[in-house]
Amino acid sequence: MNTNVIFQNPYERAGVVTPGLPILPHGVERHPIPGGGSRAVQIFQGDEITVQDREGLQPVELVFFAPDGTSDAAMIGASGGRDPEGLKAALLSDKSGAKVLRALDAAGFDIGRADGTRIFSDGSRAGEVEKFTATSDGLLIVCAPGVATSPHEQWIPTEIALYISRANPGDEKGKLLPPEPLADPLVDINILPGEAKAYEVRKGQYIQVLDVQGRECSDFQAFSMRALDKGLEREIDPTTTRALMGSLYPNPGLHSRYCSSDQERLVEIVQDTVGRHDTFGLACTARYYEELGYPGHLNCSDNINVELGQYGVRPRGGWPAINFFFNTMLDDTHSITMDDPYSRPGDYVLLRAMTDLVCISTACPCDIDPANGWNPTDIQVRTYEKTNEFSRSIGWRKFPEADMEETKKTGFHECFAKHTRDFVEYQGFWLPNQMSNHGAIAEYWAAREKAVIMDLSPLRKYEVTGPDAEKLMQLCVTRNMKKLPVGGVVYTAMCYEHGGMIDDGTVYRLGETNFRWIGGNDQSGLWLRKQAVERNLNVWVRNSTDHHCNVAVQGPLSREILKQVIWTPPENSTLEELDWFRLTIGRIGDYHGPAVVVSRTGYSGELGYEVFCHPKDAEEVFEAIWKVGEPMGMIPLGLAALDLLRIEAGLIFAGSEFDDQTDPMEAGIGFTVPLKSKTDDFIGREALERRKAHPQRKMVGLDLEGGIVPVPGNCVHIGKPQIGEITSAMKSPILGKVIALARMDLAHAEYGTEVEIGQLDGDQKRLKATIVPYPHFDPKKERVKGNYS
Repeated sequence: MNTNVIFQNPYERAGVVTPGLPILPHGVERHPIPGGGSRAVQIFQGDEITVQDREGLQPVELVFFAPDGTSDAAMIGASGGRDPEGLKAALLSDKSGAKVLRALDAAGFDIGRADGTRIFSDGSRAGEVEKFTATSDGLLIVCAPGVATSPHEQWIPTEIALYISRANPGDEKGKLLPPEPLADPLVDINILPGEAKAYEVRKGQYIQVLDVQGRECSDFQAFSMRALDKGLEREIDPTTTRALMGSLYPNPGLHSRYCSSDQERLVEIVQDTVGRHDTFGLACTARYYEELGYPGHLNCSDNINVELGQYGVRPRGGWPAINFFFNTMLDDTHSITMDDPYSRPGDYVLLRAMTDLVCISTACPCDIDPANGWNPTDIQVRTYEKTNEFSRSIGWRKFPEADMEETKKTGFHECFAKHTRDFVEYQGFWLPNQMSNHGAIAEYWAAREKAVIMDLSPLRKYEVTGPDAEKLMQLCVTRNMKKLPVGGVVYTAMCYEHGGMIDDGTVYRLGETNFRWIGGNDQSGLWLRKQAVERNLNVWVRNSTDHHCNVAVQGPLSREILKQVIWTPPENSTLEELDWFRLTIGRIGDYHGPAVVVSRTGYSGELGYEVFCHPKDAEEVFEAIWKVGEPMGMIPLGLAALDLLRIEAGLIFAGSEFDDQTDPMEAGIGFTVPLKSKTDDFIGREALERRKAHPQRKMVGLDLEGGIVPVPGNCVHIGKPQIGEITSAMKSPILGKVIALARMDLAHAEYGTEVEIGQLDGDQKRLKATIVPYPHFDPKKERVKGNYS
């Protein structure tokens, strides 16, 4: 076995590294396979097959069929004779598996007579690989078997990667082919750089604009066909769209829909795998190139004019367009600048026609600036029938080289969808923002006076197991893991070597060598795995986010609700006995109910609990809690109300109170860095000791006059100089005033100091404020401990 084979490397030229464009050697394909899933790939004689266990401890099953339907593992140089029971279970587990089975049956491949091979069954390490070579053409099926796990268990199926090195690559070196269509296309057009293509789309049909090679811009316009038939040109109008959407510049990303000057809705965005586009400029024009010294240069506006001439559309010197993948931005003076696009090979935008349309798309020919990464390439346009169903999605990547993931629904999504249609994307998941019949203020008051239930499933969970689990956690977090008992939970920071924070989160200790890290982002889990590999520790770090979803039940009545729902075995703490920052393992209802892990934790400043379960049990768990809680006044709570609760309680949020330039002391959580009682070394210790001895900034609370809520990032002044910035702010319902959290220069951080918050240019509008202790609400944490006066 070999753990050192790396197939993907960031593209690099002359000292410029672009991790967003992972480069595979010519003829090498990569096929990710999710934990519990499978994939079939056509294989040709001489192809080299490499299977990589990304996270460790994931067994893999392989089956190979020759064209005549025979199955023999020896045809890929493997030892067979195993029943591929994991593959069979995976294929029977969902509708997509059933579809694969039907396709195999139609092709004459009998999975019941397959000669299976199993690898990594003896405990593989993260990154380990196995290699095979095909001696025959055929079909390879690879499966990462796994079953649903209880929330207190820590073996979960994880992703593997399949690499195929083609013996005869065939295609032009370095040129990628378009990925498979999303469905059977009605139109499938390849647009070369410097071309524009017009096409017709009917109401309800879908339009996919796809960047084949990556880093290429594509202008898009759409005309109302009904208006064209009347001799009227009514295309997407940027000004009308901005006004109706209430957003001047969608930065980054796209408006959800685009309209004509008659305010007719023309297209809506369904999926976007990139997340960054320019939507307020013109397609490139002849004048742009002429003024830079390139007369006669191909340009998109002239190309659009030629193509639209067949529809009688008058030519224009410059065409307003949705400029997909074009990475423009505004500087402090609102001047437009540009850089390389964010799009990777195969990235796309999927739109839906809201009326009959004449559309046009281009592949931009610009090669004199970074607009196309200095290298214009092709664009693929496909249209699909309206009978197809495509979920709404915004592309998510854990890190630049990672595979794109569609926005996911949590296990509790349908439960909350009964109460709202207002969902927003958060860290790759759809989460409710506000409830239709309540709104943020009503949800806030329910948390303060009764109880709420909220979906926190996007929190990242990583299982840390093995003999060196405690050693790894002791190295990577600031709290002392040696003092954390089994069944204990602790809030802590995780830092880089320079003291800047990676993340804050909680550590659950499930056993002597079993920990669960729960944080806000994947970087913290990936950091744990990186340290484990680089330091050769006997420990595994595996992502379990998709296998453990969780709701928080918060508020004064949370204990009264959950004690009627959660059953615990005699040897475990009951819900009523559970102390602050402790966990218990139980079930819903009784011994036969779904398994749950319950911790007395939360993010609201109120008495509260978090309930973890497997997604397959999520709806049953929610309904059990709801059945008891609703009659007692419990309502669902969304992100908008959660932000109000956490600011009042002085709870920090990534990107607001901390980032990788902020240490825990500056973020206001210095209590998570026990430098005296934790004598062991940990990552960032030396830097934190230095920073603590010579502090520069401090987190403070502010009480504001005037009733205006400042915006995060607003500058804080004493006179002319800036001495701090706002990190979070709100109008507190319970306190009846505007409050804020701010990071201040230590020289001006004394309580009672009067400051001014700058708006407009920082000088022409000032909001008076006074530095006060925080948290503003319940500073002694009496409510979160359940001590109500």
